[in-house]
Amino acid sequence: MSFQHKELANGRWEKLSLIEQLANVGSDVLRAISWKNKGDKEQAQAAFYRSLELIDLTIRDKKNIHRLYEVIRMREVWASYFTNEEKYGYTEKAWEQYFNNFAYAANLKRGL
Repeated sequence: MSFQHKELANGRWEKLSLIEQLANVGSDVLRAISWKNKGDKEQAQAAFYRSLELIDLTIRDKKNIHRLYEVIRMREVWASYFTNEEKYGYTEKAWEQYFNNFAYAANLKRGL
């Protein structure tokens, strides 16, 4: 399998807490939404695929076993939203709120 985030796939991702992992996922999710809103399908799709890769790395991380259902469900809802097959009622604002909470918590952990 070919990874865009080679360094993260080689073990660095597992060193991050789940909160830090999801904050990083959120960066690509929000980038994908932003590029999509700007009409740049190529950049939006690239960010979408990066976000899926990071979600998949999160799913593979054994320490997240107790949160696996939430992460897998989030992946399903995110893919539905981005591919315009929205069937869960999520909005851009909902994605921002969901991931901004992880970014805030990760920044608190880092003392920012």
